[in-house]
Amino acid sequence: MSAAGLDVTAPKKKCQDARCPFHGKIKVRGRLLSGKAVSTAGKSFTVVEMEYLHMVPKFNRGERRRSRVSAHVPPCMAVKDGDEVTIGECRPLSKTISFVVVESRRPA
Repeated sequence: MSAAGLDVTAPKKKCQDARCPFHGKIKVRGRLLSGKAVSTAGKSFTVVEMEYLHMVPKFNRGERRRSRVSAHVPPCMAVKDGDEVTIGECRPLSKTISFVVVESRRPA
């Protein structure tokens, strides 16, 4: 089932959040990123960390790098530390938040 124009399943729980891509008016456009939720201490947002390889041409080697992005978590989504999440780009919601969580998966 495709919801909010994405290839993800809609959450079963309903919410009244205007910033929810499934039940509100926020539109997801641009990039879709996947990563691990490392901090859910905020009231309605999480910090998602993504690892990637960066090539260093001088030494012809790769190095691991990490990038952190803040994303809004709608009330209908349950996200905990360590979950694999997919976030989608949306309009800026605050100074540092321009992404919204669209899918959450528990690690096996």
